[in-house]
Parts: sequence; C-alpha cells; structure tokens
Amino acid sequence: MSFTVAIDGPAAAGKGTISKAVAAHFGIAHLDTGLLYRAVGARVLDGTDPEHAAQTLLAEDLDRNDLRTPEVAQAASKVAAIGAVRAALVDFQRAFARRKGGAVLDGRDIGTVICPNADVKLFVTASADIRAQRRFDELQARGLATDYDTVLADVKARDARDMDRTEAPLKPAEDAVLLDTSALSIEDAVQEAIAAVAKAKEPS
Repeated sequence: MSFTVAIDGPAAAGKGTISKAVAAHFGIAHLDTGLLYRAVGARVLDGTDPEHAAQTLLAEDLDRNDLRTPEVAQAASKVAAIGAVRAALVDFQRAFARRKGGAVLDGRDIGTVICPNADVKLFVTASADIRAQRRFDELQARGLATDYDTVLADVKARDARDMDRTEAPLKPAEDAVLLDTSALSIEDAVQEAIAAVAKAKEPS
C-alpha cells in the first residue's frame, strides 16, 4: 500500500531536511524533486537544450558534485519555468510517489500538480531574510565565496521566478499544513512535520 507525503516550499525553508527526516522516521522512500531540475540545469549550463536535457536525464546526472552550487540553483529555477521540461519529469515523479510502502516527495509543486491527491501535504516556509542567512551559512561552510546581500538577492529573485511562472507556480495547496520554520529549530520543525504526517496516517 502506498502513502504519499507532499512537501513544498521555497528555497532554504528547510523542506529538504524535514523531508529526509520524515521519510527516515516512517521508513519510506524520499525524492528531492529539486535535484531533478538541478541536474537538468547543470546540463543546460554545459550546453544542452533544456527540453532534451530533461527527456534524456540519467541516474548518474543526479550524482554530479556541482548540483548544489548557486549557479546550478539559478539554472534549475529557470528551466523549471519551461513547460516542456516539467512535462518530461512529471511521469518519473508520479511513479516514485506510487511506490509500495510509501514515499515523501519534496519540491515546489508536489501538492498542487504532481500529487494533488497526496495523503498529506505540507508547505514549509520562512522569511526571505532567514532563508538567505541559512543559505549564506551553508555556502560559507562549503567554502564557496559569496556575501549575504548577494544570497538574499538570489533568494528573492528565485522566489519571484518560482511564484510568478505560468507553469506550476509555487504556492501552498489549499489543504496543505503550513509550517513556518522562521523561529523553529530543525528538531522542532521536524517534530511538527512528523506529527502532521502521523495524524494523517491515523485511521479515520
């Protein structure tokens, strides 16, 4: 029996960390759908046409060591606005969501487009300033040269692109549980998410 958890939200809100923790807690599979778009974005930066890159994506493309760079993040946001790219990746995501035993998918349109009938939907968010600080700290820890103002501008630009795009804009599903992590520790945010999923799993 499958049980699908859809977790959406903007960059650096904590949805990736929360999704992995929820999947581990309940012993189900996890897919970071943003990684698919990052892999396509990386191939586009290498000179491949976006639609072709999405249609021919291989498992090894997800293992590249440059997928977490700011350049690839921006490229991913741009290719994600292309309808043909999104269409090429939809089937893969939906098949993953139907995995026996259950699945957690995190991204930007899981609860609204990919899995509108998910058993539970979470929308993880935080203020732009908080998210920029988290991303800045993460990039510094990885030894990447940048500054806070540049990261904040990138976060705001990506938010605008993700929320204003015609194809599958970033927004909470109407029945999503909102989880604002601005003032929460990772541990507290994870516990709130686990509680929401556990409630959804209870027999009605």
